[in-house]
Amino acid sequence: MGYMTSQRKALFDVLELHRDEALSAEQIVELIGGGVSRSAVYRNLSALEKSGLVKKTAAGDSNKALYRYVGSNVCKDHLHLECSKCGKVFHLDELSTGTLIANVLQGSDFMVDSSNTVLHGVCVKCRNEII
Repeated sequence: MGYMTSQRKALFDVLELHRDEALSAEQIVELIGGGVSRSAVYRNLSALEKSGLVKKTAAGDSNKALYRYVGSNVCKDHLHLECSKCGKVFHLDELSTGTLIANVLQGSDFMVDSSNTVLHGVCVKCRNEII
């Protein structure tokens, strides 16, 4: 991944702080604040994606790219639930994750990579806004 520049450190700090969110590059630039160029953010996000520390997805109803940090120890061994409306990511609890993975393995002889698996749906907050 290379050496830790001050720009990369600022990016990691923001990603770790917002590890439960899928953020656009523009949001990340705003959260980092001054001193970090937009091109540096894109370049570092690309490198982090290649190394498997960041997952890039498309926003639910647009072509905008969203980035989610998966390099955090908090993400290990949890399935993730992502709201297709607001982009918030939730960690499924360990018991539910284990039960679901065991059922998939038993039913299809397929091993799920829990740290890279995201189930999409709509969170309770966004569901309540629809009603």
